[in-house]
Amino acid sequence: MKVSFEQLKSMVVFAHIVEQGSLTGAAKQLGLTRAVASYHLKKLETQLEVTLLNRSTRTMALTEAGIAYYERCRVIAEQANAANLQIENIKQEPQGLIKISCPVNVGMQLIVPAISEFKRCYPKIIIDIQLSDDVVDIIKHGFDIAIRGAALIDSNLQATKLATMSTCICGSTAYFKHYAKPHHPDELLNHQWVGYQLSNKTLSLYKEGKKFDVTMQGGIRTNNAAARTAFVEAGHGISRIPLYDAWPKVQAGLLEIILADYRTKDIELYGVFPPGATSSKKLRLFIDYLKAYFTKQHTAFGMLKVGH
Repeated sequence: MKVSFEQLKSMVVFAHIVEQGSLTGAAKQLGLTRAVASYHLKKLETQLEVTLLNRSTRTMALTEAGIAYYERCRVIAEQANAANLQIENIKQEPQGLIKISCPVNVGMQLIVPAISEFKRCYPKIIIDIQLSDDVVDIIKHGFDIAIRGAALIDSNLQATKLATMSTCICGSTAYFKHYAKPHHPDELLNHQWVGYQLSNKTLSLYKEGKKFDVTMQGGIRTNNAAARTAFVEAGHGISRIPLYDAWPKVQAGLLEIILADYRTKDIELYGVFPPGATSSKKLRLFIDYLKAYFTKQHTAFGMLKVGH
């Protein structure tokens, strides 16, 4: 005998009648009327040509056939509930892959520690982070999100600001033994700079509504932010460095901040993604987590300003 979809429904209703001990209780639990619950029970007995329940005005008892049939119906009802629960768990605990592109230094200093915390909170989400200072085509290479330190250029993409990062001008203690510390932007012309190929060659400083532009010249240029900091630390010149990168070295006595009373341009940190990508619950969760993480960092160190 083949089981129809209608009979499966009747079997689930029957299991609930037995477990609740009454038609009324089963109907209430299933969101049915008592008449509909009674209909399913009678239909089952007619199809099976057996009595499943002996019923009187006040009592209800399983027959021998009813006991055997109930065990099968109970399993079906439990499996259906388990399937629904599994889907609910998937919805409540996101899972799947997030593929991320990120610059090397920002990745190592900020994003990797953030992901480490994120992964502890959401262990079922798989993270694939590719560190590179190249601006990759995220659609072509299948990235869900790219972390970038510049405003959105490609109009085919979407972006959200994650944080604003303060910067400072630094040099090593060894460097300043040979070059006098500048006290005005004009004096920067006499210094060696470690250049960063992803930045302009002209540096702007601001104080009391005035802007000072400085052309940066030196014997070393690099496209890697970590290498830039390493060259500065080694005494090869001065450079504008993100405060989150410079501050631990300043505290360790390896770097010194100069012209601290002049403001340098902040670095905007963005999350860039393909159109419609934030319809993914796991990606929205990741972006919100990064913003919250940077909020915490700003509270702790005062080095980051949270994006909007």
